[in-house]
Amino acid sequence: MSVKALEKVAKKFASEVIDKHSNAGDDTLIVKRAKIKEILKFCRDDKELKFEFCMDVCGMDYLGYPNQDRFEVVYHLYSVTHNHRLRIRARVPENDPVIDTSVDIWPGTNWFEREVWDMYGVKFKGHPDLRRILMYEEFQGHPLRKDYPVNKRQPLIGPQN
Repeated sequence: MSVKALEKVAKKFASEVIDKHSNAGDDTLIVKRAKIKEILKFCRDDKELKFEFCMDVCGMDYLGYPNQDRFEVVYHLYSVTHNHRLRIRARVPENDPVIDTSVDIWPGTNWFEREVWDMYGVKFKGHPDLRRILMYEEFQGHPLRKDYPVNKRQPLIGPQN
């Protein structure tokens, strides 16, 4: 069923699809970020797809890859009803690292998006509370970026009494 899901989403959003592949049950759709919210809502609301659960949202840094936007936001979707999965990867350029939030579609993505923001610096437009979740507020930079300096010293903070 998941290959059918892959094909259905790819056909409906053909102008937004950059690439798609299916290998050993790993069905992936790579899309432009502009209509990510529409794509995700369709995946959730279509009765044949019914991806009612977003298992994870994570970031990728492709620094140094030729002909590739620097970042991707990756959504791992699962349909409890139909027992199928779909991965959607949305490309995000370095010069404008912003993508629409999915919190209004799946409230559970709130913390996932905060983690991507904290670790990679990709902002989620419309997120209700976009702030650091793993690092402390005074931390400078985004530690999972490939150009993050390994020996960087961070400001030490103490009790705020």
